[in-house]
Amino acid sequence: MRRVFWRLIPFLFLLYVCAYLDRVNLSFAALSMRRDLGFSGTVYGAGAGLFFISYALFEIPANLVLLRLGPRRWIAIIMVAWGFLSTSMALIHSPATFYLARFLLGAAEAGFFPGIILCLTRWFPIAQRARAFALFITAAPVSGVIGAPLSTLLLRLDGIAHIAGWKWLFLGEGLPSILLGITVFFVITDRPEEAPWLSPSERQWLITEVDAHSHHAAATHLSHAFRSTTVWLLSSIYFAMSVGLYALSLWLPIVIKGITHASDLRVIGLTTIPYALAAVAMLLVARSSDRSRERKWHLCGCLVAAALGFVASAIPATPALSLAAIFFCTAGVWSGLGPFWSLPTYILRGTAAAAGIAFINSVGAVGGFTGPYIMGIASDLTHSFRAALLVTGLVLVLAALVACRLKAPQRL
Repeated sequence: MRRVFWRLIPFLFLLYVCAYLDRVNLSFAALSMRRDLGFSGTVYGAGAGLFFISYALFEIPANLVLLRLGPRRWIAIIMVAWGFLSTSMALIHSPATFYLARFLLGAAEAGFFPGIILCLTRWFPIAQRARAFALFITAAPVSGVIGAPLSTLLLRLDGIAHIAGWKWLFLGEGLPSILLGITVFFVITDRPEEAPWLSPSERQWLITEVDAHSHHAAATHLSHAFRSTTVWLLSSIYFAMSVGLYALSLWLPIVIKGITHASDLRVIGLTTIPYALAAVAMLLVARSSDRSRERKWHLCGCLVAAALGFVASAIPATPALSLAAIFFCTAGVWSGLGPFWSLPTYILRGTAAAAGIAFINSVGAVGGFTGPYIMGIASDLTHSFRAALLVTGLVLVLAALVACRLKAPQRL
């Protein structure tokens, strides 16, 4: 398992850093881009969230194509595609081109995350999946830690070759996805039985371990995924989590600037703090969840913590307390992802797993549109984010109540 870990997780981690950065680098560009293009909060929020509409529409078809082509070929294709689309964000000049670029980027990325989750279920036994998922997903908050200084450097290129700094940002951060997409062909192996870097006895042992709990996964066919009550409950929970995740991810620099009134570059530097806290919290919660083999109550605790952070951030307070609340809710909402993704991969396998994971992620993508859009409307109507933060906190409270009702096994 150590060899499997070092072969897969660091490389997949790097891929997801690029994927997530291409998805949310808009938030770093927004501070200057909105001024240059004259975008209102509603236009920015709609464009930021539009990514998730196409992401939701193409999620299930993309994951079914992955079953046909295999992760190696499919991930390589879509990474190169979204790398080119991410760099094309430098060409936007109006709300219409902004909306189109974000829509196409969402369509290109649709198959990546659920495809990797499905791929990891082939390589990690059930008892080790929360940590495997968390280590992979930790790339998302880490992309914020990496993206902040990288974006700062690219924004400092403002005016070179008569190109705005935010355009340099999209060009510089889209190129790595294209290059890494090409390397996927040479690094990823689709299944354990195809791994030349494992001995025959190691391959057989791993296949046996991964299949040891497959009898628990009663849902194997496409229709089973949509008839499962647990899948629908998990979808509603993930919708709420995505509202919180992307309300923060795509508005965090703007929210921090509103609290601190600091310079643009200082604000981008401050965004590294909540992302670093989120990465640490994810790993600690996943480790606890795997050690105890308990998922449900770990997830509930994270949702409650995130909800409290959002509600606290909506209450008028000193800048220091408001920032602390924002940092706390960021760690809370991210840390629930490891235990969460262990649940659907336990009850689903085969085509049902591909469709079910994609469906859950699709519903989450709708939440990814909803969160940023609510933040944009609140910004334009009230010139504050407090109403949107409060609503997000209440949505997460409802998600925690739904999680308490899950009938999925508590000990996996």
